[in-house]
Amino acid sequence: MSSWNDVTKKVREIRKNFVVRCAISFVAVLASALLQSYVILAFIRPAGLLSSGFTGLAILIDRITELYGFTVSTSLALVVLNLPVALMCCRSINVKFTVFSLLQVFFASFFLKVCHYTPLFEDLTLNVIFGGVLYGLSVVLSLKGNASTGGTDFIALYVSNKTGKSIWNYVFMGNVCILVIFGHMFGWEYAGYSILFQFISTKMISTFHHRYDRVTLQITTEKAEEVMKAYVSKYHHGISCVDAIGSHKKMYLLHTVISSYEINDIVQLIQEVDENVIINVFKTEDFYGGFYRESLD
Repeated sequence: MSSWNDVTKKVREIRKNFVVRCAISFVAVLASALLQSYVILAFIRPAGLLSSGFTGLAILIDRITELYGFTVSTSLALVVLNLPVALMCCRSINVKFTVFSLLQVFFASFFLKVCHYTPLFEDLTLNVIFGGVLYGLSVVLSLKGNASTGGTDFIALYVSNKTGKSIWNYVFMGNVCILVIFGHMFGWEYAGYSILFQFISTKMISTFHHRYDRVTLQITTEKAEEVMKAYVSKYHHGISCVDAIGSHKKMYLLHTVISSYEINDIVQLIQEVDENVIINVFKTEDFYGGFYRESLD
């Protein structure tokens, strides 16, 4: 009876943790969408700039259609561009990640439609600097919530999960092509400022978020067998075990290499098995051998 109560309690804790993580993701994508729409309406649009990815493409479509006497709004273009790509990549990227990323896109589209903001600056340079910082921050908020701002993120993560290789260089080339079209039609000066805007926002993302970094977990535990069993049942990374002695007790030292975005979930899993576990996290500079990159959760 006691054993059954323990199992029931653990199941409830797991469900509670899942609900908490979903709530955090929801708040993160909501804040990300609100900030992204603010940057577009208060910095990008008044300054005549172009952001990167599908958002930039949506803005470009809006600008081009205006020249021909009709408009396809940025908010509508965002949804139309993102939805088919998300559906195609859903299985590889993971349903939960895709759903929250689409929520971010829908929220951003909604805020673009209903919100109105007064530009903070008339100076183009200030719009580029502050807009780039805040736009990068909006992307970081979404990534920290285990989601994305959609668009090229879906494509890049899909290919990365399939091949184990990053295609961000190709994404950058795609952004360059969009900027070339933009510069040809609306002026090279604004295209140049848009490149600077994208550079600043990308620098913000790379400074505060390292999704593809690898880290080593050094796990000290008395329950090595239970920890390894729980770990390999959910994750496909290898894990090694050596005997150790700690505080006059029989201990085990486990090592495994994981992606940085998996740290929180794996640490929580291990702590559920052994509440007295000690875990050290080390950044892995170089890694040689096969490495499984798990679908995003």
